Amino acid sequence: MNAEALRERLAERSVAGRWGALTTGGTILAAIGLALFVLALGGESAHRAWQVFHVNWIFWTGIAGGSLALTAVHKIANAKWSGVILRFGQAAVAFLPISFLAMVLIQTLGYEAIYGHMYQELHGLPHAKAVWLSHPVMFARLAIAMGALFLVGWAMIKADLLPDLHAVRHKVDAGRQALYDRWLTRYDASPAGAAAHEVKIHRLAPAYAALYALVFSIIAFDGMMALQPHWFSNLFGGWYFMGSFLGGHTLLALAMIYGARHLGITDLVSPKQRHDLGKLIFGFSVFWTYLMWSQFLVIWYGNLPEETGFVFSRLWGDWRPLGATVFAGMFLIPFVGLIGEAPKKNRFTLGFFSLVSFSALFLERYLLILPSVAEHNGPEVGLAEVGPTLAFLGLFMLAYGMFARTFPMISPRLAEITLTKERSGHGH
Repeated sequence: MNAEALRERLAERSVAGRWGALTTGGTILAAIGLALFVLALGGESAHRAWQVFHVNWIFWTGIAGGSLALTAVHKIANAKWSGVILRFGQAAVAFLPISFLAMVLIQTLGYEAIYGHMYQELHGLPHAKAVWLSHPVMFARLAIAMGALFLVGWAMIKADLLPDLHAVRHKVDAGRQALYDRWLTRYDASPAGAAAHEVKIHRLAPAYAALYALVFSIIAFDGMMALQPHWFSNLFGGWYFMGSFLGGHTLLALAMIYGARHLGITDLVSPKQRHDLGKLIFGFSVFWTYLMWSQFLVIWYGNLPEETGFVFSRLWGDWRPLGATVFAGMFLIPFVGLIGEAPKKNRFTLGFFSLVSFSALFLERYLLILPSVAEHNGPEVGLAEVGPTLAFLGLFMLAYGMFARTFPMISPRLAEITLTKERSGHGH
């Protein structure tokens, strides 16, 4: 296939998807989940429903933000291998408005169920820390931080979309073409204009990466560590945003496998691309374990009651099976499964171990939050837990599907660079 034919195929396939399974399935799951959540709020388990709502917000916000961080890092590093698949991660940007709305609900309607016990402990803290963790200051801090991060993230993804909208605008229906034309009003498609636009993308990427580390540390401190206000860890913020970065990679692997088949481009997603993505998932799984061990070791040899209580409540007693499951799913299984070259290249094994890691990350967020707020000993599964979880899963699928149905899910210009380098033998 010559360059012109390849370019034409990429443009056509990028907007060929209908994504009905995601939008329809997401709508159904969201409707069922929201109905169950509202039903739970009317009963005795309302506090549990809000607490699991909070777990899902922490998890899905991390997945969306980590997916955008992946794009930022690839732009900073000027990566060429991911051009065919990168847009499958960028589509998570559509969940950011839902995440912001969920944060507002947590800080208003759900605050008492989640933070009520913490508020009662503030009188025993130093004045500055009590003010920092007070409800108005926390709400304002999260709103400003998340708003800034999400605006920069959206600007980065929009900037990366514009050259592709220009390339495929004649391949879409009239409705989408009108939308593309509105977005392209100020876009200069000349060589000089395109070069200047690339410079803009590469300025937004490091801005997002820096904000990501800062804002996600704030989310980790306010959303999880503050639930036990007398306990703290300086590494906790990094553990959260790097875990979310790993989650972004696992989402990309799962979305790549599904999306490539849906768009009919499985032949363009090469074993080399899967191998590179698998190496990153393997590497960041090990890094997650390193950060976990770095915190655990200091707490263990320090042996201070205000520190050991946080660890003890999660690794012994009724929560211990869940803690062991998290460790196995986040480290042992991916480490053993992806240590070789062949499992990284194979669609099934890469998808399986990515799904294991993705699911274990959700359980990790659950384990970090629930022992701090739950009135019961050990995990529970009921209406209050199922409702918010289905709702967030459905809303994420719906948001992702709406993005995929609206915008090109392959970047023709980036994919052409990747495929040209592969076919010329670069990197082999």
